[in-house]
Amino acid sequence: MHAVQQLHQYRKSLSTTTYKSRGQRVIRCELCRLAVPFCICELAPKVNSDAGFLMLMYDTEVLKPSNTGKLIADLIPDSFAFLWSRTEVNPEIIAIINDPMWQPMIVFPKDYAGENREIFDNKITLSSGKRPLFIMLDGSWREAKKMFRRSPYLQDLPVVSFTPKTSSDSAELSSRYQIRLAANNTELATAEVAAQVLSLMGEQTNADLLDLWFDVFSYQYQRGVCQVNKANPNAVADYTKFADLNNIKLAKDI
Repeated sequence: MHAVQQLHQYRKSLSTTTYKSRGQRVIRCELCRLAVPFCICELAPKVNSDAGFLMLMYDTEVLKPSNTGKLIADLIPDSFAFLWSRTEVNPEIIAIINDPMWQPMIVFPKDYAGENREIFDNKITLSSGKRPLFIMLDGSWREAKKMFRRSPYLQDLPVVSFTPKTSSDSAELSSRYQIRLAANNTELATAEVAAQVLSLMGEQTNADLLDLWFDVFSYQYQRGVCQVNKANPNAVADYTKFADLNNIKLAKDI
């Protein structure tokens, strides 16, 4: 199990009641969290990446089957996941942030950064010998803003900000996330944001793969619930074709 799957198991162990949400009666795979007939675990990609991702997850976010942070951990080997707390600081988070191999930075809109914060705006500059560690604040937009403002150990870290673009770089990107309602269609899902960041640091193949993996998750998720499926019906075929063309191994081939 990767970091988000382990955190899911840990968070469940803390619950005194069953987490209830839309689709609660669906029998789900314990790993991908999709309805068992539409499980995608065998399609999980195996890639290499210079990036690391540290996901701070807002309490019950990790319990939500619709969460897309886990898709990042499906793809990126060096992924870390922790529950966020306003009053307690997990020493493991601090240890990772302070690890000299990493250059930690928070992925968040620059408008919230403040005057004295270092900002990487549509570009990323790495110190010699460092690998980027992208800190993702995973929750609703309201929850993410709370985590950004109320985490003292994050206040001195640079912010990565970008203008969402389509693949043609000609227009603003609209989210393809139809599973939850957002305030507007430019609010991207966590996995969509991570794909944009991977593109920004030059890992375009991994960025494209994560976008396609997100489409697979979205389509298969909607097949397992009682709602109109608005996702790409060719998602699985598009994803496996891309993986084959780029010699990307899938879990079923390992």
